[in-house]
Amino acid sequence: MTVIRLTRLGKKKQPFYRIVVTDSRKRRDSGFVEILGFYNPMNSEKTLKLERDRYNYWLSVGAKPSETVARIAAKA
Repeated sequence: MTVIRLTRLGKKKQPFYRIVVTDSRKRRDSGFVEILGFYNPMNSEKTLKLERDRYNYWLSVGAKPSETVARIAAKA
């Protein structure tokens, strides 16, 4: 099953996340199918960039977003 989830990048105590589509059996930071955007919670405005058309496409073909991604995408 494919999932839409966050993968962590950045330095220690300065996280930066990519929103990716991946296989649910893979680890958090291992290979992915497609990058849909990014999320930076360390900025004062919490920067979010999400390709809505690709996000909606993956939802339509059965990918399940994680709880965090679903919450973040609802704000965008």
